[in-house]
Amino acid sequence: MDTVIRLGVFVGMLLLMMAWEAYSPRRPLRYSRWQRWPINIGLSAITTVLLRFSIGGIAYFSAVLAAEMQFGLLNIVILPFVLSVVLALVLFDLAVYGQHLLLHRWPLLWRLHKVHHTDLDFDVTTAVRFHPVEIVLSLFYKVFVISLLGAPAIAVLIFELILSTSALFNHSNIAIPVAWDRRLRWLFVTPDMHRIHHSTAQGETDSNFGSSISLWDRLFSTYTPEPALGQTGMHIGLSQYQYSPAVTLKKLLLMPFRS
Repeated sequence: MDTVIRLGVFVGMLLLMMAWEAYSPRRPLRYSRWQRWPINIGLSAITTVLLRFSIGGIAYFSAVLAAEMQFGLLNIVILPFVLSVVLALVLFDLAVYGQHLLLHRWPLLWRLHKVHHTDLDFDVTTAVRFHPVEIVLSLFYKVFVISLLGAPAIAVLIFELILSTSALFNHSNIAIPVAWDRRLRWLFVTPDMHRIHHSTAQGETDSNFGSSISLWDRLFSTYTPEPALGQTGMHIGLSQYQYSPAVTLKKLLLMPFRS
């Protein structure tokens, strides 16, 4: 049932952001959507099928198992249930921030994660452009965090929904009034904030790692408020991978394993 809920919310949010981008784009795209979308969505489809027939439900199952065995911090320290859920959600988001930082800092993990950053435009489909091996490793990392925290199963389901909808939102090419963006950024990661992370400028790429909550970047001094060339002038992607957006799925799947 949790898989059906997550899939339904994901597809609904994806279609909503696609419609919003078409109606009110933040910046013009360099390439046609039809050059990039089949690649990005194709990567996501491969990962979805891989997980569906293997370990897709392991995160939720690990939370159920931790509760049954009374394992993990939140199963040892007795707190009101609602507080446990809220605390788990905040700590999950911090853990994802730390994971994202590590993906950029550790060369072996960067080989996988750079597939995400080689997109030459930035729109909602960029949110699903991840190498399948990175997604599998991320899933095991989630299991570790869930087990360590002893997070309630409902918190795991809620966070999965927050994580997927936040990714689709903050990768979208939607125009939000600057005044509203500034207000939202005090708590949430906005598209203008996260787009900076996809800049070809190294210092900007190595900033704004937050997924949902913007606090972590300010707290750990990884926050960049604006790109040097402005939101509409900044270049997207990696400087060493400025090739055609019509790169094949095979090349992206093999990219981490090639020099």
